[in-house]
Amino acid sequence: MQVSRRDFLQLTASAGAGTAIGGLVGLGVTLAPAMARAQELRIKDAKTTPSICPFCSVGCATLIHTVDGKIVNIEGDPRSPHNEGTLCPKGAAIYQLHLNPNRATKVLHRKPGAGDWEVVELEWAMDRVAELIKKTRDETFIEKLPNGKLVNMTPAVFALGGATLDNEFNHVCQKFWRGLGVVAIENQARI
Repeated sequence: MQVSRRDFLQLTASAGAGTAIGGLVGLGVTLAPAMARAQELRIKDAKTTPSICPFCSVGCATLIHTVDGKIVNIEGDPRSPHNEGTLCPKGAAIYQLHLNPNRATKVLHRKPGAGDWEVVELEWAMDRVAELIKKTRDETFIEKLPNGKLVNMTPAVFALGGATLDNEFNHVCQKFWRGLGVVAIENQARI
């Protein structure tokens, strides 16, 4: 009987794996307690806080484990009827998102024509955004159409909501933008 190189490697690997597993079973070793113990150690002495995944409008429940105020683990909540403890790849990466060294933690501003970003205070940035929105709205506000129809709108501002926001907050945002006369309002959850 002629054995190909591939067959030889498969047989060797199978025999090695079988021998290793047989040896462990023969010694009475099971992997289940070791896995359970590792799971327990990972979150031992951690405070568990229920939360919601921030990535889409499904609202998968998560459990955030913290030790001394620092996040040590984030996982799906098995009590949730939405996700039953599972998370999609984006949801499973919440922990890495939180600890990512590239995550923006400061407000950056680049002046018109400048090549570099500068760190600014959050309050200044919010005031600047409000100032620019008001300026744009005032410059482009249309009270009436040429035919005399009252519209009270601005076509120069676009509002995009996010699925990571809950329904109540999206509703308040919608009212805010409509109050300013913005008609181009969309939500990422619907796109």
